[in-house]
Amino acid sequence: MSILDIFSLLGALGMFLYGMNLMSSGLQKAAGERLRGFLSAMTSNPFKRVATGVGITALIQSSSATTVMVVSFVNAGLLTLVQAIGVIMGANIGTTITAWMVSLLGFKADISVLAVPMMLLGFLFSNSKKNQNRNIGELIVGFALLFLGLSFMKESVPDLKQTPQVLEFVTQWSGYGFWSVLIFLGFGTILTLILQSSSATMAITLIMLSMGWIPFPMGCAMVLGENIGTTITANIAASVGNASAKRAALSHTIFNVFGVIWALILFRPFLALVGKLIEIMGLPNPADPGFTVTSATGTESTSALYGLSMLHTLFNTINTLILIWFTGLIAKIVTRLVKEKESKEEKPFRLKYIEAGHLATPELSAEQAFKEVIHFANISRNGLGYARAAINETNPEKFEELRGKLVKYEEISDRIEYEIATFLNAVSAEEISARTSMKIKAMYKIIGELESLGDSGESISRILSRRNIHNKTFDADTVKKLNAMIDLVDNAYRVMITNLTLAFDGQLEEISNAYAAEERINYLRNNLRDEEIESIESDRKNYQTSVYYMDIVSQLETMGDFLINISQTLHKTQSRIS
Repeated sequence: MSILDIFSLLGALGMFLYGMNLMSSGLQKAAGERLRGFLSAMTSNPFKRVATGVGITALIQSSSATTVMVVSFVNAGLLTLVQAIGVIMGANIGTTITAWMVSLLGFKADISVLAVPMMLLGFLFSNSKKNQNRNIGELIVGFALLFLGLSFMKESVPDLKQTPQVLEFVTQWSGYGFWSVLIFLGFGTILTLILQSSSATMAITLIMLSMGWIPFPMGCAMVLGENIGTTITANIAASVGNASAKRAALSHTIFNVFGVIWALILFRPFLALVGKLIEIMGLPNPADPGFTVTSATGTESTSALYGLSMLHTLFNTINTLILIWFTGLIAKIVTRLVKEKESKEEKPFRLKYIEAGHLATPELSAEQAFKEVIHFANISRNGLGYARAAINETNPEKFEELRGKLVKYEEISDRIEYEIATFLNAVSAEEISARTSMKIKAMYKIIGELESLGDSGESISRILSRRNIHNKTFDADTVKKLNAMIDLVDNAYRVMITNLTLAFDGQLEEISNAYAAEERINYLRNNLRDEEIESIESDRKNYQTSVYYMDIVSQLETMGDFLINISQTLHKTQSRIS
């Protein structure tokens, strides 16, 4: 095998991998934000989750791509951990379609006959003015390149008859019984780690098997190793994500490792079952001891290819049927193994959904950002709790501690607003639909209002600090009235977060709840103001103390204004989109 042959083989492999990436990218872009809705709709029960994983992976021809996508969805809060585990199980079944495609099509005909016209079709679509057509064109070109790469790989692999040293090498490593199984399992694992694609490794294994390079049992061992190696891709993707993303990736590893363990224990009976199924198809039994592949185009080659594809499908199907009943248990195990690194004090201060970067498409990234906005809203509401505590605190030292937290929350609000805005700027720079553009504009307004809420909390702390400097205090009745006002603002917060969640799911039809909450705040503010003016006029209250009190009431009413503004923005955007 010359240097040129090696480079030709590597180039063909690169074309195969590039084609697969293009297919995956094109499909995800073509699906856009609908992919999230599809996943959410199809993950209501375990079997739907598995079916979803099968369907998506069958389309994009890469379990690694599906798993990475699912991990990113978990990281972005678009899927729960239990939902993700089911989809990942299905992805393992869906990826077996690749082997069948290669076995049925890749070695039966000259793929270039179809691939070249597909390249032309993909080129025409890619030059369309419509984003959707360009995405479809990318998908078609990727499909064509995948099979062209497969065809070139097959042609680049030398005939075994012309390279007896290879036969001698393979024969040597195949003669150690069960140890040979473990050796080839490790080889399949390492090769998949290097290529970052189980489909590519599967294609290589099929080629080696069809050319007679390796015996059928060793090919099966490589397939089992590929199922371990493919889990590394998702774990790499999850390494920059949150704890939920890491748990989803780890569940994939647990699923595949468990499967490989039982498959190794039952290796011979499992191969015998596969062999019998191939016999039923009218082909030689590839699991027979005397079975060998003598020609890349003979029935023995076909039997070996079908047998390897059958083993791959059976392995993942049986593994799914076993573990589908234990998705909850797997979720508990990975949750226990992967802990949240942040302390309870630090956790709310960090980004939760966008810290790992963008998802596959700008539409999905916008959904990801919306999830972060909801998280920001909850952080802001926690700040109101510190404001309440500061108002009720009489100990000067404890008050200063609470005031420091309110100042910190204001700084946190500024930082989160900046980071979300930066993320939205990057998403806006890509090609986005008018629908997504409206969502992003709404999010800019909302994070501005949330940042202003943080300012109000800090303003309340300054008012209280000035009060303390001038040795003024609030009596029990005043504190009671302020707590009543805070209760109404907190309710407005709850309503706003509810509306945010409904808007995220596209279900926000009206905001009467927000208007009602705002009216109650304004009504109480007016009553408190009138009462306080009356008390000042009758000399029942100290004027300076009343000023501090009314300033806080005013800040709380202003917070109510910010909150109603958010709901109004959501409703207006939802109406335009609809």
